[in-house]
Amino acid sequence: MKLAPWTKLSLRTIALAYLAILLVLPLVIILWRTFEKGVGPFFDSITTPAAQSAFQLSLLIVAIVVPVNVVFGVITALALVRGKFPGRNLIQGLVDLPFAVSPVVVGVSLILLWGAGGWFGGLDDHGFKVIFALPGMVLATIFVTMPFVVREVEPVLHEIGDDQEQAAATLGASRWQTFWRITLPAIRWGLTYGIVLTVARALGEFGAVIMVSTALPGKSQTLTLLVHGRYMNDHNTFGAYCAATLLMGIALVVLLLMTLLERKRENAK
Repeated sequence: MKLAPWTKLSLRTIALAYLAILLVLPLVIILWRTFEKGVGPFFDSITTPAAQSAFQLSLLIVAIVVPVNVVFGVITALALVRGKFPGRNLIQGLVDLPFAVSPVVVGVSLILLWGAGGWFGGLDDHGFKVIFALPGMVLATIFVTMPFVVREVEPVLHEIGDDQEQAAATLGASRWQTFWRITLPAIRWGLTYGIVLTVARALGEFGAVIMVSTALPGKSQTLTLLVHGRYMNDHNTFGAYCAATLLMGIALVVLLLMTLLERKRENAK
């Protein structure tokens, strides 16, 4: 069906207005409130001890979560694509579970498992604290970011097939040699894209992390919790906007990387 020119113009106008109201306008307001006092106060706000600690903790969580999800994601994707075993459909559903479950529910579940009186709560008696400490925040972030590497690597494995892997095995290559020299180079763009998505999700996670964190500045406060703490607890609106702008800047860098990687992946096909 061919649309009239005025209809096309109306649809474009509605779409642009929708995006402007929901995306552009809030970003403009955040940037205006951040830099209305100048650049100096912004840097002063994001370089306080609490802000530096939150930034470092966020990076630490990312540094732990990404390798874990890379290893788990690649192994799971290989098992789902190359393997035929009972319960395969169940695993497919479990991989997508973080997309369906609220992050707050994830945090509550972790408290029920690892908190005082939980199934594994006895670890506190041995000096290993999970809930309201770094391990609990890492577990929560791993759960919510679990699907990204799997779902980015899996279609690539379907596309490349296993002909080259079988040929390498026929020539006497071990499984590790086959994976390192054939499989990994073939999935590198999908894997890299999954890593970028994992980093973005880990940096922006709030619901699950706040449930298993004390949110105390300098101890277990990430950047997202810093924004919440400054705005809701300290009533430091300017500081909250500055921290949000820092997060937004990181998100823009991640978005740029995603765009570049997508182009490279398309050119590599």
